[in-house]
Amino acid sequence: MYRVRVRSVPPVVLALRRFPNPRLTGIGAGLFASLTMFVLACVDRLLFDSSELVYGLLFLPVSALTALWVRPADLVTAPISVPIAFAVGVFPISGGSEGFGGQVMGLVTALAVHAGWLYGGTLIAGLIASVRKVRQMRARRRYVLAQGRGGAPAPASERAPRSAASAAAAAAKPVRAGAGGAGAVARRPQRP
Repeated sequence: MYRVRVRSVPPVVLALRRFPNPRLTGIGAGLFASLTMFVLACVDRLLFDSSELVYGLLFLPVSALTALWVRPADLVTAPISVPIAFAVGVFPISGGSEGFGGQVMGLVTALAVHAGWLYGGTLIAGLIASVRKVRQMRARRRYVLAQGRGGAPAPASERAPRSAASAAAAAAKPVRAGAGGAGAVARRPQRP
């Protein structure tokens, strides 16, 4: 009697599967990250007096979610849109002086001071996007192999050996002019 071994799924995995799993386009992922970082920066300014630590810590999970929620066709946009979202969100907490020039200088200074958080979030988004892309390529390769090698010839080790009768029958077939391949042994000479 055979017993079927059933693998149980841990409760943590079941809980994570209940979370939303949206698939955003590249533009949608950029808008999600930008709007989220802007709102979080406004909350940071109101509650935590423009704390750089709070803003940086909030940027890391937004970067991860952006890379997780972008659809597979737009994976390359995640590491690109995350730094743009950081720059959009840092504007409310940049603390520049009055006037356009003072605001721009405050923004540039804040981007320079928070470069560690910016690189960290971009690295997280890039790693998650890369892992997702590698998994997608492996799944595609397995699918193609499962579909009968996608029309590719089988390797020599997997081909059935020809019997003498089948080899003689293949050699006795007439060869068309100009036909190439393994069966075409002799060709008509070319006219000058």
